[in-house]
Amino acid sequence: MMVLRNSGSEILLITFFWLLVSFQQTNAQEKGTYQSLQHALFSSGQLAGDQGPQDVQWSHSGDQYSYTEKDLQHFSPEIRIHDITNEEDYLLFHPAQHTFPGTDVPFHFDDYQWSNDGSSILFQTNFSPAYRYSGTFDYYHYDINSEELTHIVYSAVSAKYSPDGKKVGYHKNGEIFIYDLKTGSEKQLTTSAKDHFYNGRLSWVYEEEFGITEAWKWSRNSRYVAYWQTDERDVETLLSTDYEGVYPEYRTIPYPKPDGNNPKVRIGVLDIETGENHWIDVDGENGLIPRIYWTANPGELAVVWMNREQNHMQLYFYNVDTQDERLVMEEKSDDGWIDIFSSFSGADDYLYFPTDREEFFWMSDRDGFNHIYRYNYDGNLVNRVTTGDWEVTQIVAINPETEKIYFESTEESPLERHLYSIRFNGTAKIQYSDKPGRHEFNMSPNGKYYFDKWSNTQTPHLIELRTTQKGGDLIETIADNSLVKTYLNRYAYQPRELFSFTTEQGVELDGYLIRPNNFDPDKTYPLVLMIYGGPGYQGVFNEFESSTWVQYLAQQGYVIANINNRGSSGYGRDFKESVYKRLGILEAQDYAATATYLAQRSWIDENRIAIRGHSYGGFMSAISAVLYPNIFKLSLVGAPVTDWRLYDSIYTERYMGLPDENDENYNNSSIMYHAHKLRAKMLVTHSSMDDNVHIQNTMQMLSAFAEAGKDVDLRIYPKGKHGVHYNEQSYLLLFQVYTDYLEKHLK
Repeated sequence: MMVLRNSGSEILLITFFWLLVSFQQTNAQEKGTYQSLQHALFSSGQLAGDQGPQDVQWSHSGDQYSYTEKDLQHFSPEIRIHDITNEEDYLLFHPAQHTFPGTDVPFHFDDYQWSNDGSSILFQTNFSPAYRYSGTFDYYHYDINSEELTHIVYSAVSAKYSPDGKKVGYHKNGEIFIYDLKTGSEKQLTTSAKDHFYNGRLSWVYEEEFGITEAWKWSRNSRYVAYWQTDERDVETLLSTDYEGVYPEYRTIPYPKPDGNNPKVRIGVLDIETGENHWIDVDGENGLIPRIYWTANPGELAVVWMNREQNHMQLYFYNVDTQDERLVMEEKSDDGWIDIFSSFSGADDYLYFPTDREEFFWMSDRDGFNHIYRYNYDGNLVNRVTTGDWEVTQIVAINPETEKIYFESTEESPLERHLYSIRFNGTAKIQYSDKPGRHEFNMSPNGKYYFDKWSNTQTPHLIELRTTQKGGDLIETIADNSLVKTYLNRYAYQPRELFSFTTEQGVELDGYLIRPNNFDPDKTYPLVLMIYGGPGYQGVFNEFESSTWVQYLAQQGYVIANINNRGSSGYGRDFKESVYKRLGILEAQDYAATATYLAQRSWIDENRIAIRGHSYGGFMSAISAVLYPNIFKLSLVGAPVTDWRLYDSIYTERYMGLPDENDENYNNSSIMYHAHKLRAKMLVTHSSMDDNVHIQNTMQMLSAFAEAGKDVDLRIYPKGKHGVHYNEQSYLLLFQVYTDYLEKHLK
């Protein structure tokens, strides 16, 4: 059965009507094209299609899920419940029916979380940003039965129900608090916070590079709270400003750099009943503590420690009652780094602790490919769960009752992702997804149902609800791609074409290219490499191309291409970690090889090749241009790291080691070191409010180019932070500048 959610389908119908009246067709045989860059950029929904239900959260039974849906007549979305077993879909919470307690102001929310028993909802609202991924919210508790909305706290960094649903814990002003839902009373658990010294809050660098924003965790029995205490008073700071006002205000951010002072952290455990605090003896001053987990045993905490370079990992267990601490597992790497999560694959954790059993699972690439290993609580390996010359990219669910793990992997192809299950003992592996392409999964906790969002180069995105009980049978199509297909029948579209080749260095690379609209093999076209290229990232998949800027450039006569360079995930440890301690060198070599390979086609002009990237991609666009000045004629550089001594400590030391021990490669990976080689036309864009890649990077690069007698073009968008643009107008302007630069210097 096919189900189209009302609001999404209405929006798509409106978009489709707009398409009919706004696109031009010169005759019945020729397909329509974008009228302008603005038309293209603000038409992204035409290729992305219906995104399906938003903010999906599964019930603990796994038979229901909640989701949000925009009511076009109101400011805030409503919450609906979908019951899979009886196909019922009903409204649970409509913000128009509620006001903020004690006011006449209509209620609205940014996000929501359920209590474990499903009896109440904790709303987040009135967000105020701090760093890229965090900020403060006001929190409200909603009782499903009484329909009563209660204010909990203003301006808290994070808040969460206790597992038993009786309390709400939160962090505010550097301290941890508990709110008792029955009595309405608040209790402060910590009292030692100072400027840049926090209980239950992380530093900028931990948040940015370890992907965590919540610095405390309830124990499973609701008695304890484990937390990070963060001291960043000795961390050097950076200043940023947007230059507004007569005298600009400057923002100060503690920002550790390679071989500098990291924030000091230690792990505490609070007993909610007694108020007692226990400190765990794990060195968070000279090393790093990137993860903590509660085990299946009450009051037992697992703590992950790593050295600064992140090539040595130790797992400790700490018992709150006995205060016993023991080393359970250890892993080292002599020629690379150790991953404990992957932001690119969506794997927030590589360690998993199932409930009700004394064992855990660890994802590791120790044998050359990322696989799942099963351990008992003594640290002994019980068995390997998966094996083969392919990668497990993430675990999506674990069911202890059936002893099944559901995971995503590259077994079919590094360019695809598919869903499998396997028993804890490594037997009875089952594949569920069978359509070629890249699949993304959102699964119920017990592994019974899952959303499968997938596409391939010829198939626009679909979202399907499926069940594992019948080997992946389709229950319903949540969001189809019929309107995108209608668009493709009427208007110009250039799909990705996958290719592979072997470089002169003997490296096999996968890539895609997109031909110009109305392609003529007797003409010659300029080539633009659109890249990112950072460690663990992957830019080429068998998936549908949905970038309207890329389609606009194809309509203007450009060939677009990208590759999975060395350093990319999906191809095993040796391929990924070949870039270790020499970032940019092998990646640039691969981009140059790709440009040379593609230029062998008679219809690609070897004298008109550009490279464009942002962030790590900005670094790669710049360093490729200076290392291969005879290949790249134009470089578009967005928010680049220009010398790894200028970036943050945790990211840089993971991939480059310590500067004193790797000085030559730090130099070789610096744009400034090669500034005298520049021949390409280069456009650099950055923001003075970028708290990730500080504008210092660009300023030092500009000085180096000037001192080498090399002129580059520069655009500064002061308010834009790491994305450079900061609103619709600046977004349009930024990409107009990019496009005009290509038109002027590459056409």
